Amino acid sequence: MNYSETLTWMFEKLPMYQRLGKAAFKKDLTNTLELSKELGFPEQQFKSIHVGGTNGKGSVSHMLASILQTSGYKVGLYTSPHLKDFRERIKINGQEIPEQDVVDFIGHHQTFLETQQLSFFEMTVGMAFDYFAKQQIDIAIIEVGLGGRLDSTNIITPLLSVITNIGLDHMAFLGDTLEKIAGEKAGIIKQNIPVVIGETVPETQSVFLNKAKAETAPIYFARDLEALLPDCDLKGSYQKNNIRTALQALAVLNKIEGWAIKKAEIENGLANVKLNTRFQGRWEILGKQPKIIADTGHNEEGLRLVIKQLLQESYQQLHIVLGVVNDKDLDKILPLFPKQALYYFCKPEVPRGMDAEYLQKKAEDFFLNGGVFTSVVDAFKTAKLAAKASDVIFIGGSTFTVAEIL
Repeated sequence: MNYSETLTWMFEKLPMYQRLGKAAFKKDLTNTLELSKELGFPEQQFKSIHVGGTNGKGSVSHMLASILQTSGYKVGLYTSPHLKDFRERIKINGQEIPEQDVVDFIGHHQTFLETQQLSFFEMTVGMAFDYFAKQQIDIAIIEVGLGGRLDSTNIITPLLSVITNIGLDHMAFLGDTLEKIAGEKAGIIKQNIPVVIGETVPETQSVFLNKAKAETAPIYFARDLEALLPDCDLKGSYQKNNIRTALQALAVLNKIEGWAIKKAEIENGLANVKLNTRFQGRWEILGKQPKIIADTGHNEEGLRLVIKQLLQESYQQLHIVLGVVNDKDLDKILPLFPKQALYYFCKPEVPRGMDAEYLQKKAEDFFLNGGVFTSVVDAFKTAKLAAKASDVIFIGGSTFTVAEIL
């Protein structure tokens, strides 16, 4: 198979949460452990930092990768989901895994993957770990996919773990309270491995403290770090908490023998996250006159921060291109959106995409008004035609909505 044929096989033959949702979710590490054994336990052949949380884990992962890359290390970066190309998930020093390596991995292990009935995510984790080991990286930043305790990435023994925050997302899998979700996220805290906690509320702090105590894991809170926050090229106002979390993680890393990340390297790395890691989709400015902003925030906590910043923009009229997936609690997220905006309702082109007409009807219950469009691209084109130079266009609601515009 060539690269295109390989991708088709991966997307069609392996259950993919990104496309199917719950039907593709495998709440068990058995498959991942079997794949690791098949590959010769690649995760044991490189150092790593494990990053979980509800919001911000992608940003923190890219910040850490950029800083360590600036410090001269060969840095692997595993994240999910991808926006445009599958290979975005697996990078070394900002360079995506070559197409041929993807083809070769599937070609060598296709029978095993089919026989074991691995999910798309399990396969991807194995591919990343195998690639990082073969490329002899110095360290990998590994972003948790979903949850933590039973996430496929949780077979690693990292130098340190990071949990950015806890919010009410993926409740069908992780639980319906902050305490239950925190318990799942805290599953990446390991015996004697330090853990950094980005943000807490009373319901989650006790969960983290108890788990750290049980594992005799030194625990650090980002709020305890006294430091001026350097500038970062990720301009969402919500990034301040992520920057502080990354700084605390580096402060802890510097306590481990053999690591000494300098202040200048931290500042340079934060100033060039996009350049170093090719990070996309977080408060991304796609145009001016009208100003066009895209952001992948998609749960209640993430959208609350994004919309707060959006309403601080200066504009004559706000246009919002909105598409979501069908597992979102619209009663929680729609009240966050401004009533005075013009809406362009659309369905992301994935099986999990929510029907645009249904979204429009639900939005009307919250006095959000606008038209229905056959695609994200059509909605965006119409918004651009309608917008004056002094207006603002926002694209969001889902990672997949943003991906179709980038």
